[in-house]
This record gives sequence, structure tokens and C-alpha cells, in this order.
Amino acid sequence: MGQKARISLSGTDPERVEEICDQIKEISKRTGVERKGPIPLPTKKLIVPTRKAPDGEGAETWERWEMRVHKRLIDIDADERALRQLMRIQVPDEVHIEIVLQN
Repeated sequence: MGQKARISLSGTDPERVEEICDQIKEISKRTGVERKGPIPLPTKKLIVPTRKAPDGEGAETWERWEMRVHKRLIDIDADERALRQLMRIQVPDEVHIEIVLQN
């Protein structure tokens, strides 16, 4: 049994995260390595309530700003060719990618 690479992706734009997942799927098909995933992890919601009135006068109205962080997990066999192609993927700024090698 060889090494495995665990790839975790997170980002605020779900379409961009899915694009990277599709590119990783394509690499695993081309190189013929075994892949598990992408496994969708729970979406984290960050909510910030703020007062609309800047001075505290007037009606007590609130705005609720929300940011959602979407996460995916992919396990692939750590083949040298596949990992080289993974490193060449153009990852957008709003997507965070982390690759961890495991035995």
C-alpha cells in the first residue's frame, strides 16, 4: 500500500471550488490513479450583525452580513506524475488548497 495525498479545498465561491475539483478529477482519470471524493464538508457560515445607524439615533435597524466557506475533501493515490500535474493547477485567490501526504 503506497502513500495517499489528502487534498482539502476551501473557498467562498462554490463554483470556483467545484472547478478545481473537476480539474483534480480530470488529472486522476488521465494518470489512472485511484481517487475518493470530492467529499463535501459542512459549509461554515460567518454572520456579522451591524447597526445601520452610524450614530445610535433613530430606529434600531440591523444588517446581517454573511460569508459562507465551502469545503471539499479529495483523497488520491500519491503518484509522482499526478502530483506534478496537481502542482501546475492555476488556483484562484479565493480558493485555498492544502495537500497532505499520508502513509
